[in-house]
Amino acid sequence: MKKFIENDFLLSTLASIDLYEQFAAACPIIDYHNHLSPDAIARNRQFSNLTEIWLEGDHYKWRAMRINGVAERYCTGDASPEEKFRAWANTVPHTVRNPLYHWTHLELKNYFGVTDLLNESSANRIYALCSEKLQQTDFSVQGLLNKMNVEVVGTTDDPTDSLAYHQEFAKQNAGFSMVPTFRPDKSYSTADPVSYNRYIDQLCNVSNIQISHFNDLLKALLKRIDFFESMNCRASDHGLEYLYFDDWAEEKAPALFEKIRGGGALDEREQDTLRGAVLVNLSRAYHKKGWAQQFHLGALRNNNSRMMRTLGADTGFDSIGDFSQAKHMARYFNALDTSNQLAKTILYNLNPADNEVFATMVGNFSDGSTPGKIQWGSGWWFLDQKDGMEKQLNTLSHMGLLSRFVGMVTDSRSFLSFPRHEYFRRIVCDLFGRDMERGELPSDINQIGPIVRDICYGNAVRYFEFKK
Repeated sequence: MKKFIENDFLLSTLASIDLYEQFAAACPIIDYHNHLSPDAIARNRQFSNLTEIWLEGDHYKWRAMRINGVAERYCTGDASPEEKFRAWANTVPHTVRNPLYHWTHLELKNYFGVTDLLNESSANRIYALCSEKLQQTDFSVQGLLNKMNVEVVGTTDDPTDSLAYHQEFAKQNAGFSMVPTFRPDKSYSTADPVSYNRYIDQLCNVSNIQISHFNDLLKALLKRIDFFESMNCRASDHGLEYLYFDDWAEEKAPALFEKIRGGGALDEREQDTLRGAVLVNLSRAYHKKGWAQQFHLGALRNNNSRMMRTLGADTGFDSIGDFSQAKHMARYFNALDTSNQLAKTILYNLNPADNEVFATMVGNFSDGSTPGKIQWGSGWWFLDQKDGMEKQLNTLSHMGLLSRFVGMVTDSRSFLSFPRHEYFRRIVCDLFGRDMERGELPSDINQIGPIVRDICYGNAVRYFEFKK
């Protein structure tokens, strides 16, 4: 029986081990999509204890704790750091076969050198040891990112953000790059007219453009895109239930925008239409800039209204949605492609029932201009676990070119989440290694190895063209 998380963890063949050790393990990390705090990175935050760095803002862990019967005060409430950590430690043994069990022990091992299993009996010892290490200089935020061999961190930033922390960080010599990502969701999230107009007022202030009409909104957003580009932004990101396209959306948008700007409410179809009109104009701008646009599709968010009122969004009450994706997505991309204004695009789906839909969609609009121009992104959120990753990798292999895949992202708010790249790389190496052992691929590591290295690192470097 194998030991838990040894050197051959997730690697079932000799070829898998060779691929990982020779071509994947040492690759720098290009984490082009995450939700890390630019403030914490620029200020090089030093965490006071293990609870702060591990449980603060991590809705994956909160969700597991609630399912395990842990009261909210130990998740997001007023319990002490020690009490919250013990509640998490008591939960960990119950997470077996959930990716949290693997991630937890990889993080303890890779950052702190702890190989003991986390449970009720080991909790106090592990908490004390790791909290003490966190006081050392090389366990600051920048130290932790360098420890994981991170080369690029792509944060997620609203158009109204001043990017002051990115500017501050750019003057430092931290050993890695931090770049912003343009996330304009609030500019077309019109369900609540009061909140929407409050946001548009903020956009007015930061862009110095009076936004009364639809064209004013576009001018303000384009001005912010120019600013983000000046800060080395190379990508946008959009969190949507689905992509919507209406041939007449751009003609309808001015009246709809003036309606909501005047305080009127839009029905669901009108919201879709205005959002579609904003998005298609943004996509044209991304193409002009040479950016990659990312679409995270299919999340059904904030399902628990009581907890939404209490804790707000992004606190662990979202799930997979079952939205219709293909038809409008195809029309959206076709409209942009027809005028040769379709930017490099990465699609992420949350519903595994859509795997084949997304895998085949990316092939419809690749035009030979860029290898892997339209990408089906890595397993996301509920799918960034072993089964979800393997299904994504296998389906992409069958219906596209896995060799051109731009690889893994953490999509995380935690500075201890970077072993997820190792997790992904081991899974990739095992898929290739098993095929080599079975004779389904040539047993030529010098042929397969560079492909693995590109999936882990090289493809992303070339795709995004981040500036050094």
